[in-house]
Amino acid sequence: MSEMNTLNIGHEVEQFFSKVIDTLHRLERQNLIRLTDILLKAYRNERTVFVFGNGGSASTASHLCGDFIKGISFDLDKRFKAVCLNDNIPALMAIANDISYDDIFVEQLKNYLKKDDVVIGISCSGNSNNVIKALEYANKTGAVTVAFCGFNGGRIKDLTHLAIHADINDMEVSEDIHLIVAHCLKQILIKILRS
Repeated sequence: MSEMNTLNIGHEVEQFFSKVIDTLHRLERQNLIRLTDILLKAYRNERTVFVFGNGGSASTASHLCGDFIKGISFDLDKRFKAVCLNDNIPALMAIANDISYDDIFVEQLKNYLKKDDVVIGISCSGNSNNVIKALEYANKTGAVTVAFCGFNGGRIKDLTHLAIHADINDMEVSEDIHLIVAHCLKQILIKILRS
């Protein structure tokens, strides 16, 4: 009999959903409030928000940046300035090929980053070298740094000014929590900026 036939799919569904719900319950709500304040300050002071990650986290970074540019900013006279550093494929490949994959984000930040900009690095493990290197550079430049991390938080949890930590040893659930946080921020910012 195949594994598919012996697996209790209903149980697996419930188990996965339970992990997501339990992780959401443990999420530090105060850190979401702090992140909202950081983003509103960047918006009011016309600072740029940079966001980036690898793999599934790259997808979350693109999604978050798209929400800043269109979803949150749509129909406002003043708009969010946001850049997703994993979206420029030719730049990423040139930097990775000619310098190092560890430098794909930091080299782009060197072109744009200014003091008091916001830099959001997404890494479920918290230990992606290219994310760490970019956040270290951002700290030295005087930017406000934010980590979206999972598992035990990895190196970026303590490296940044603020960590949004999905406290679970599960890659997929960590990624899901990060996207839920992104959508939560989007809805809150829309309400604030349109009130």
